[in-house]
Amino acid sequence: MDILDRAERYLHLHGRLIDRLRFEALFRGGSRERVLDALRCYQNADGGFGHALEPDLRGPGSQPEPVEVAFWILDQLDAFDSPMVPAACDYLASVTTPDGGVPFVLPSAREAPHAPWWEPDDDPPGHLIPTASLAALLHKHGISHPWLAPATEFCWSSIAALQETTPYVARAVVPFLEHVSDRGRAETEFDRLREAILATVTFDPHAQGEAHFPLDFAPEPLRLPLFSQDVLDTHLDALLAAQSPEGGWNGNWPMWTPLVEHEWGGYLTVHRLNTLHTYTRLAT
Repeated sequence: MDILDRAERYLHLHGRLIDRLRFEALFRGGSRERVLDALRCYQNADGGFGHALEPDLRGPGSQPEPVEVAFWILDQLDAFDSPMVPAACDYLASVTTPDGGVPFVLPSAREAPHAPWWEPDDDPPGHLIPTASLAALLHKHGISHPWLAPATEFCWSSIAALQETTPYVARAVVPFLEHVSDRGRAETEFDRLREAILATVTFDPHAQGEAHFPLDFAPEPLRLPLFSQDVLDTHLDALLAAQSPEGGWNGNWPMWTPLVEHEWGGYLTVHRLNTLHTYTRLAT
């Protein structure tokens, strides 16, 4: 049984409908529209996303981070022409702080079960997570919306203030610098921050625990010179070898309630397959 067949079996046994449909659309010639239909069920009337699209936020209400999850799904489908995108941007504008960023998590997260690391402030500030990733994908797909310009300026000012960083912040900064339209400024900031970003990367492909590997920063080939081809090849080999006996991949962070293990497993299995495909490591 090959990689795709094993993954398909894993998804049939454990994956959410949206992740099974993503697999079908990306690897079996299935309908992109069916994925979009499923994704719409996670979008609220305010344009935001909830309903555990981001599995660690279990509530129905909108939060910024599930919008990022939705945008990555739309990115993989090349579906940024969907009406869901401007509606989501309208939602982001409604929760943006005066400095132009959206918070990491809103106080409304307290209204439903959530992972212990989603602990909001009463008046949370804008944050590079997820503002930078959201802005990155809008730039990548050439989307014009009033939210984007102030969000981009927020990202520039926040990035300029960085000296050292954390893995998750670095993973938001890299796509922003990869896709933002001002290439000269992006390359200057990348040159300044490259060593700080690399300091957050785990290069041992067999490291255990909540490690952040090169392919987490570069799930598709980058134009920014972050990793050598030898490093990428080593981690692509390791990613292929990491497919579980059941056929899936899962997160290396704490799974705080049993259901999220397979919800994340389905999402990440499609995500990992897409990475292997973009690096031509997967026959489809």
